[in-house]
Amino acid sequence: MPPEMVIDVGRRAVEMVLMLSGPMLVCAVVVGLVISIFQAATQINEQTMTFIPKIVAVLVALVITAPWMIRVMVAFTRDLYGQIGHLGG
Repeated sequence: MPPEMVIDVGRRAVEMVLMLSGPMLVCAVVVGLVISIFQAATQINEQTMTFIPKIVAVLVALVITAPWMIRVMVAFTRDLYGQIGHLGG
């Protein structure tokens, strides 16, 4: 297998991970920012106050984006399986 092909498969895998984790990460960052602003405005410095809203927001984002994520992962896997004949070269 040529090194270029290995690099291409690795690059596509990293892109896939970033693309699939993006919605949950963005959601967690936005919720964390909103809670931080709320804590700064009210001077409530409770550390555990940030965890539950972030967990709930990430789970909601996961439920909303799960069908899209599954479609993307299946397409990526099918593409990799389709390339198996060329990878052995």
